[in-house]
Amino acid sequence: MTLQEWTELVREELGAAGGEPLHKADVDRVLDLARDAAHSVARPAAPLTTYLLGVAVGRGVDPEVAADALTRLALDQVEDGKD
Repeated sequence: MTLQEWTELVREELGAAGGEPLHKADVDRVLDLARDAAHSVARPAAPLTTYLLGVAVGRGVDPEVAADALTRLALDQVEDGKD
């Protein structure tokens, strides 16, 4: 199964299918955030951070703005650890 097939299957299961499909840029944004959280904070931070991104977006926060803010927050943890 491809990532795109999985994404559509999940959307269907959650009742979010139909309408505009998830764009590659959206998928990349979430995967990049997960990577940064896992590598800069801790591995378990990846799913939790992406979940919290989804909650924020569901409440109306712009996905790009929110992902950028969380990415900066995660990457700042690496910088703070170097002091």
